[in-house]
Amino acid sequence: MNAADLGLPVDVPSTALFTDQYELTMLQAALRAGTADRRSVFEVFTRRLPEGRRYGVLAGVGRVLDAVENFRFDPAVLGFLRERGIVDEPTLEWLARYRFSGDIWGYPEGEVYFPGSPVLRVEGSFAECVLLETVILSILNHDSAIAAAASRMSAAAGGRRLIEMGARRTHELAAVAASRAAYVGGFDSTSDLAAGFRYGIPTVGTSAHAFTLLHDSERDAFRAQVETLGRGTTLLVDTYDVAEAVRTAVEIAGPELGAVRIDSGDLLLVAHRVRAQLDELGARDTRIVVTSDLDEYAIASLAAAPVDAYGVGTQLVTGSGHPTCSMVYKLVARAASADLKAPLVPVAKKSVGGKASVGGRKWAARRPDAYGVAEAEVLGTGPVPPELADHQLLVELVKGGGVVGREPLEAARSRHIAALGALPMSAIQLSRGEPVLPTEYL
Repeated sequence: MNAADLGLPVDVPSTALFTDQYELTMLQAALRAGTADRRSVFEVFTRRLPEGRRYGVLAGVGRVLDAVENFRFDPAVLGFLRERGIVDEPTLEWLARYRFSGDIWGYPEGEVYFPGSPVLRVEGSFAECVLLETVILSILNHDSAIAAAASRMSAAAGGRRLIEMGARRTHELAAVAASRAAYVGGFDSTSDLAAGFRYGIPTVGTSAHAFTLLHDSERDAFRAQVETLGRGTTLLVDTYDVAEAVRTAVEIAGPELGAVRIDSGDLLLVAHRVRAQLDELGARDTRIVVTSDLDEYAIASLAAAPVDAYGVGTQLVTGSGHPTCSMVYKLVARAASADLKAPLVPVAKKSVGGKASVGGRKWAARRPDAYGVAEAEVLGTGPVPPELADHQLLVELVKGGGVVGREPLEAARSRHIAALGALPMSAIQLSRGEPVLPTEYL
């Protein structure tokens, strides 16, 4: 479902000002020069993965489609631009009629990518395409960073459940996007109700230390929670003494106690002690949830611990040390006119310092080996080799300005699992290394 259709309070009237001023000043100059209508191709890609990462995860495609649909210059926005003198009147008149009418192709959400992968290709006139640069990069850089961290954490968790709990560690609207991206990357639920409402992500949560401290005793707090939320609730057991809290929790809830949560201390040691205690008390089915500033490395270190679920906050919503993917939006081809029959001319930035780009409208395919495991990311500008025809990655997302590639969030989540499973096993190693697939240009 398009989030805009829900009329949610987290929506904004327009995405048109989620842009940098130079997009509009370029437009004005191109309109005056008579080049604004030239047919153009822009591509989104990253030149390199964050240090130590072996693959990227594309997330935010669905949000990009919403942003493109809502990119409208309404009277209030036009009034702001006029008052500030940002562009002239002919440009304002052009913006008032703006509707993206081009085509967008891209990797489907949840797919993995590598350096150079054209994860999004935007085609149309220069004028209508250039305006979308900032908002597209804003969404994809943020969401893909979160999804990559989530994917690594999911791999480290080895099938144990993951709860996104980072709403209080980031901007309130970024938190909703982060929950969505984490779900794509493998997390199972979120504590953020706005994310649950907006995207249908399962939500969880019971109580914090404040609830225990409110009551005259821990026993009173546990009793109140169990009487209200049932025996299947999760009780927080590290406010005072963990062993005493576990004993009290089982006395009140019985062996039907759903779970206990541990939020401090030596999690490996405490988890083993709590598991042994729960078993001795007959609560063998009571699960153990651990939180406390976890990242993928901390999760991996708890692989041998009797832990059933992990709650992750700060490190997840900040990309676990890499809050952006450094994606860029570059013009790679343009024609001399708006004529659809006019040939596209490859263009590229020549620069020192690793910031050069590769010109040409590209296709992308992932070549498998004899066992069906991916062995290379192959990019090209000419005909697609027959042996790669069935392994192409780009799908149509927008056609003639209309969205054709919207899909349920569950599809992106499932796709990521499949994409990761088709990579070499070394992809999920947390040790530092080069991208697990080389990028080849034909």
